[in-house]
Amino acid sequence: MHSLLSRLRYASVGVAVLLSGCNMEVLTPKGDIGAHEKSLILIALGLMAIVAIPVIAMTLWFPWRYRSGNKKATYTPNWSHSTKIELVVWTIPAIIIVILATITWTSSHALDPYKPLDSEATPVTVQVVSMDWKWLFVYPEYGVASVNELAFPVDRPVNFQITSDSVMNAFFIPQLGSQIYAMAGMETKLHLIAREPGSYEGLSTNFSGEGFSDMHFKAIATSEDGFKDWIAKAKAAQVTLDGESYNTLAQPSQKVPVSYYGQVAPGLFTSVVNKHMDDMAHGEMPKDSHHDMSQADMPMDMHHHEDGDAVSSNTTPTQAEK
Repeated sequence: MHSLLSRLRYASVGVAVLLSGCNMEVLTPKGDIGAHEKSLILIALGLMAIVAIPVIAMTLWFPWRYRSGNKKATYTPNWSHSTKIELVVWTIPAIIIVILATITWTSSHALDPYKPLDSEATPVTVQVVSMDWKWLFVYPEYGVASVNELAFPVDRPVNFQITSDSVMNAFFIPQLGSQIYAMAGMETKLHLIAREPGSYEGLSTNFSGEGFSDMHFKAIATSEDGFKDWIAKAKAAQVTLDGESYNTLAQPSQKVPVSYYGQVAPGLFTSVVNKHMDDMAHGEMPKDSHHDMSQADMPMDMHHHEDGDAVSSNTTPTQAEK
């Protein structure tokens, strides 16, 4: 008995040490989408507990109640059926499944990541490119870009356009909500909003190779003035993100420090999407070697179907300017 208690004690310490490295960012949301998702997690947990807690309690109580040494317990070896028990064990789970199905249906539509957020504030558009192993953020409305740092104003929707220049990744800011995949040759969308200023952790949640564990970024929610200052700091960078500098940046690298680009070649994001379209059309995975992207390749046109799928077409620089 003493040996068992000692093992349990050591096991408890081990669990405590492991959990000490965990954080609860998903349960401390700082935006509307994250708050809705937290509510869904708690509702689902509560519904599951309706079944799980009684089952755990009965799992412990039954062996004790019907142990061989308990002479007060009724011994009925031929018992095989109880209508009351059958009603309980089938009706309660069925009701829970119906409730979960209803919640899942309504919330899936309400929290559709492609659905723009209702807000009177003007959204900020950010184009996101996942690389090996870093994140590139392009602000087409401001003509600047950053690596591994994202900034946006509080109480303004952020419209993300997301793609990958390598293998599939997953874009996720836990405290703001809604993970979504970044895929080569495709554009996915995400709409988020922050309600409190702060610096939030962003990461990739899809294993993508050697440098995956360091593929993090900072998401900075700030005031309007703070956002203007951040844009001004980015514009002050004496570096232009064009075809040559992009190809250099796209090379696999790890633990990449935050950097800024004061100018961005027009059509860069669209070009990143389009350069993988031939591979996707033939059902091939993105090649390990990165495609070279020249300045002339950048201006391209993109059209969108009504269902949100991206369809690209190459255009000449003159056509793109028009």
